[in-house]
Amino acid sequence: MKLWEKGIPTDKQIEQFTVGNDRELDLVLAKYDALGSIAHAKMLGQIGLLTDSETVSLVQALEVIIKDIENGNFEIEDSFEDVHSKIEYLLTIKLGDAGKKIHTARSRNDQVLVDVNLYLKDVVTEFKSQVKTLFDLLMESAEKHQNVLLPGYTHLQIAMPSSFGMWFSAYAETLIDDITMLNAALKIVDQNPLGSAAGYGSSFPINRTFTTKELGFETLKFNSVAAQMSRGKSEKTLAFAISSVAATLAKFSMDVCLYMSQNFDFISMPSHLTTGSSIMPHKKNPDVFELIRGKCNKIQALPYEITLITNNLPSGYHRDFQLLKEGLFPAIQNLKACLDIAIFAIKDIKVKDNILADKKYDYLFTVDALNEMVVAGIPFRDAYKAVAEQLENGTFVSPKETKHTHEGSINNLCLEEIKDKMNIAF
Repeated sequence: MKLWEKGIPTDKQIEQFTVGNDRELDLVLAKYDALGSIAHAKMLGQIGLLTDSETVSLVQALEVIIKDIENGNFEIEDSFEDVHSKIEYLLTIKLGDAGKKIHTARSRNDQVLVDVNLYLKDVVTEFKSQVKTLFDLLMESAEKHQNVLLPGYTHLQIAMPSSFGMWFSAYAETLIDDITMLNAALKIVDQNPLGSAAGYGSSFPINRTFTTKELGFETLKFNSVAAQMSRGKSEKTLAFAISSVAATLAKFSMDVCLYMSQNFDFISMPSHLTTGSSIMPHKKNPDVFELIRGKCNKIQALPYEITLITNNLPSGYHRDFQLLKEGLFPAIQNLKACLDIAIFAIKDIKVKDNILADKKYDYLFTVDALNEMVVAGIPFRDAYKAVAEQLENGTFVSPKETKHTHEGSINNLCLEEIKDKMNIAF
C-alpha cells in the first residue's frame, strides 16, 4: 500500500529501489508518526473536517497503535511502503472512512518532517542526559585525583606538569561545549512543520498554531517552503552536534589507549574491561576504548555525508532526503552506545601514583625553574638561556613541584566554576 497509489502498477525493481530500507528505519519514527497523527486529527476535528465521533475514534485508535509500538508489537510488512502507509492502513481497516480522512490537509512530506523533528527532540534530550552523567563522572574523578601528577605533552614530547585532576576536568569542561551544540540543534528542530503539506501549504483552513501547541513544539516553522527546506538542515545540525560529542569521546579514548600502554603506564583497567589475544597470553587490550574511538570517528563524517546529499538541491521536496535516515539513525544509536559504555568503563579506570618519580620526567619542570629565576629578578630571556645551558651541560636540578595559582592551572582547577558553567549550559 502506498499513499500515492493511483491504481497504476509500479515496476517491482523501481519499487524496491525507491523504498530501500525505509521500512526498517521507519520503525524508529512509528511512535512519532502516531503522535503527529493524533494532533492532526484533533485539529481536523476543530476546524470541522472531522466529526467529533470521528476525531475521538481516530485518537483512540492511534493511542492503541502507540501502545503496540511501545510493546514491540508493531511491524511494517513488505506490502507497505513506509510507516505512514502502515498506520493509515490500520486506521482504515479499523475505522473505515474515518481512517481514510486522516491524510486530509497534509502530505507525506510534512508528515515525515514532523516525525523526524519530534524524534530528534527526544534524541537531544537523551544525549544531554548521557553527557551530563559522563560530565559528573569525570568531575568526580577530577576531584578524587586532582593532586596526582602526570606528564603533559606537546608534539607528543614531554612538556609541562599536568595532573589527573586537570586531565579529567579538561574533558568534563569540553563536554559543556558539546551541550551547547546539542542545545543549538534542539533550537533548530523544535519548530513545527506540520501543515506545510507538500511544501506550499493547503487550501483547507487548518490551524497550525493548534498543532504546534498540541505537539509541544516551541514555535511554528511559519513559511511552508522554509518548513520543507528544513529537511536536511535539521539532520545536519543534529549531526554536527553529535559529532561534537563524538570528537570529545574519540580524543578521550585515544588518551586512554595511550596512557594504558606499557610505554606510558599511567593508568590501568580491571580485567573485565579488557580483552585478550588469541596468541599472546599476557595481553590486556583496551578494545572498548578503541571501538569508541573508531565509532566516534565514523560519526564525525556524518555532517559531511549529509552536506553532500543536500548541498545542491533547490527548494522544495526531493527524494534524496530519504537517504538522510540511512546515515543519521544508526549514528544516533552508535553514539548512545558509546556514551553508555564510556560511562560504564570510566569509573573503573585506575590511576597510578608517583609517575613523575621516573627521572625522564625531570624536564617537565624547566618552565617552573626559569619562572622562579624571573621572580628573583632575572629577565625572562636570560633565565631561559640559563636553564637551557643547564640542560645542555647536565647540571639542571628539577624543583619537582608546581606553584601555579591562576584560574584553570594545575593548582587551581576551578572545579566548582566548571560545575556552575555546566549547570548554566544544561
